[in-house]
Amino acid sequence: MNFAKRFTIRSTAAAMMGLALGTTGLMTSHAANAGEVTIWAWDPNFNIAIMQEAAKRYTAKNPGVTFKIVDMAKADVEQKLQTTLASGVTKNLPDIVLVEDYNAPKYLRSFPGAFESLSGKVDHKAFANYKVNLMTMGGKVYGLPFDTGTTGMYYRSDLIKQAGFTDKDMQNITWDRYLEIGKQVEAKTGKKMFAMDPQDIASIRIMMQSAGRWYFDKDGKLDIKNNPALKAALETQVKFMKTGVYKPTSGWGEWVGALNKGDVASVITGVWITGSVKAEASQSGKWAVAATPRLNVPGSTNASNLGGSSWYVLAAGKEKAAAADFLNQIYAKDVDFYQTILQSRGAVGSLLASRNGKAYSEADPFFGGDKVWQKYSDWMSKVPSVNYGIYTAEGDAAVAAQLPGLAQGMPVEKALENIHNQLASQIK
Repeated sequence: MNFAKRFTIRSTAAAMMGLALGTTGLMTSHAANAGEVTIWAWDPNFNIAIMQEAAKRYTAKNPGVTFKIVDMAKADVEQKLQTTLASGVTKNLPDIVLVEDYNAPKYLRSFPGAFESLSGKVDHKAFANYKVNLMTMGGKVYGLPFDTGTTGMYYRSDLIKQAGFTDKDMQNITWDRYLEIGKQVEAKTGKKMFAMDPQDIASIRIMMQSAGRWYFDKDGKLDIKNNPALKAALETQVKFMKTGVYKPTSGWGEWVGALNKGDVASVITGVWITGSVKAEASQSGKWAVAATPRLNVPGSTNASNLGGSSWYVLAAGKEKAAAADFLNQIYAKDVDFYQTILQSRGAVGSLLASRNGKAYSEADPFFGGDKVWQKYSDWMSKVPSVNYGIYTAEGDAAVAAQLPGLAQGMPVEKALENIHNQLASQIK
């Protein structure tokens, strides 16, 4: 399934009734000239709701500042930001905008000077390093790391045990071992190991980053032909297709449905899937969690990332000073804030200190009493940094274009050559 669809599925198609969501409740009578911080984001049940909570906390101590939180569909936020920056007319830009991590390097490089540097205003050492690196350019850090897409493996412990394995057998394994277990699970239980859209490249992204590699090297140069992680990821994808241990699905509904209906024994993706896994209450106690499998290549780890976003202050923002202070006071310092949004929204933040809070250490009966949030937080600190570059979308498209051929027996080396040539022609 297309990864972008997974994330826009939560977005609203248009601004809701309260376009300035939460503004009325946050307005105060203090100071006629009180500054209003404008924020663009998507998803009323996640990003918008979390920003409302953050704004409420800030105005409690800074009553002279008000907030206008504008909810748009994710695609609309991206299009409006892109066209406004490209036009050079900046008066209609917000003070803060939410940007998906994969897109951040493209904005920073395409529009130099458009975003306010937060270096010296925020202690970025307090956040997960891989998140900070992707928003760093020219020695300056331009964003405030927000939620993480740290990956993990949820698996049905009852099905795994029926197949003759223990929870210990699922910890820190390789992708090859995962497939071996999958074969046994299907043989013993009749269930597929996981669900997947055959045209989806999400697992390839996960595998590449777990080994600290991407479509581009640390200097932003194309890294395809001699990329051992990408080659191993494609080889693993071919094994998925050949072994048939997965249930083919199309779209978010079918994918999640395969989990909730009990058709598959596991799912490996970002932490944001947790709420969907727990949606089927009858399966409580039957799920467990383990680290992401690793590739058999040098430098590969059992930690990776899929998705996530961060907050950016616009240099043209009228209230950019207040915006920066707000992000620093709440998102960079308020550990209790992260406990609240974890419990209320299932949001795993990238502030490292947040994992020391009470909410992160609580056991979850749905997952057999395991401390799920603590594990994801620990894995977050181990996610390798990569350079997403400004052509990640083009890289995804180039890889996806080769999947049908690989399924028909095309050599992986030929696929790598085709991916390289397609990307090279696009980024000249």
